[in-house]
Amino acid sequence: MKKLRITVEGKTYEVVVETMEDPSARSSRVAAPRAVASAPASASASPAPAAKAAAGGSASSIRSQLAGRIVSVDVKEGDMVEPGVQLLVLEAMKMNTPVASSKAGKVTRIHVAEGETVEEGAALLDVE
Repeated sequence: MKKLRITVEGKTYEVVVETMEDPSARSSRVAAPRAVASAPASASASPAPAAKAAAGGSASSIRSQLAGRIVSVDVKEGDMVEPGVQLLVLEAMKMNTPVASSKAGKVTRIHVAEGETVEEGAALLDVE
């Protein structure tokens, strides 16, 4: 186990990390981060939630699994798609990630455009 200090969005945390190559490490848990004295007084001990609720979309919305930038939208409203068909490409952390349809149906609405930035959980398009 190693004790590390990390800074996320200006808040400093001390964490304990298990080194997988360390044969003496038997626990697979990682200690919860705790704020250290150098963190601002208003900083909470827990990091911000990973996903924010996205406005818009419907129950049939395909949602973004990552925060990133839309590189391409490969379908149009009215297109019929099958499971596994590439709908768009999302760039996150300098990697292009294809987003595929999880079901068969008709693309009824596209919520994003090329070059737009999206948050994790944002509605990308609707397939009904």
